[in-house]
Amino acid sequence: MTAARVLIIDEIHPSLFPMLESIGMEADYRPDIKPVEVCEALAGFDGLIVRSKMRITADTIRLAGKLKFVARAGAGVDNIDAEALQERGIALIGANEGNRQAVGEHALGMLLSLMRNITRGDRQVRDKVWLREENRGEEISGQTVGIIGYGNMGQSFAQVLSGFGCRILAYDRYAEDKICAPAERVSLEQLQAEADIVSLHIPFIPENRTFANDDFFSAFRKRIWFLNTSRGEVVDQTALVQHLQAGTLKGAALDVLENEKLHTLTAHQEQNYTYLAAAANVVFTPHIAGWTYESYVKINEVLVEKLAALKRAGKL
Repeated sequence: MTAARVLIIDEIHPSLFPMLESIGMEADYRPDIKPVEVCEALAGFDGLIVRSKMRITADTIRLAGKLKFVARAGAGVDNIDAEALQERGIALIGANEGNRQAVGEHALGMLLSLMRNITRGDRQVRDKVWLREENRGEEISGQTVGIIGYGNMGQSFAQVLSGFGCRILAYDRYAEDKICAPAERVSLEQLQAEADIVSLHIPFIPENRTFANDDFFSAFRKRIWFLNTSRGEVVDQTALVQHLQAGTLKGAALDVLENEKLHTLTAHQEQNYTYLAAAANVVFTPHIAGWTYESYVKINEVLVEKLAALKRAGKL
């Protein structure tokens, strides 16, 4: 039987190649290919593996007559037009399971940095400023943590929190049946009424654009610590800034921004960014929550397991 041919257009951990070979797939690795070249290059391939190089649209795959799957080596498939693939009967594969532990641990690290003033204290000590009382922090123990979105990432965050002696609430409008211990299943309204800490773990789909807007933040009854390790577009950054300025948010930990190409910010985005960058109660990281050496390999393992399952089902 002829091996299925797979085009890989992003840099990938080399562990993927022997894994693909073990299930009878032949990889053509072209990480330097330009996005405009991908459409013609796809002709004759059975599969495409992508990370974040480009958006995969109906036009991207129009010449790919043999294409049976598009796989994203990462969490989320918002850069892939799922409807265009579905119309052609092409399978869409994600690897969210591969970096779930990384995201859970990173969210915890950001939360601790925020609540215990670790980042701020580090900067001060480097400047030979030694302030103890001014950096007195809060403990997670005894707090109520609200997790919005209880898929792989939300579940992982709940697990890493489970040893901290906190109460964990979870809300998921699409998969509420997934919610189980250590989290309690609640409505969004109950979460907003009771949470001290709120962490977003929702996908970027049209319905979730600016999910965390002024109405969202205004509905909380307590001043909250806010975390976002999902996608920047799910937060209205203007509303976030306004609530930080008003003090209704104690602070924010942000691994993602609405525009992560910081040299292309609009005037309004620049204004929001300037405030956030100067705020002592804001912690940034550059979209690295799922970015560990371990997850780099685990993502490949998840993809290959799913491709092997497709082969067993006779779909490849």
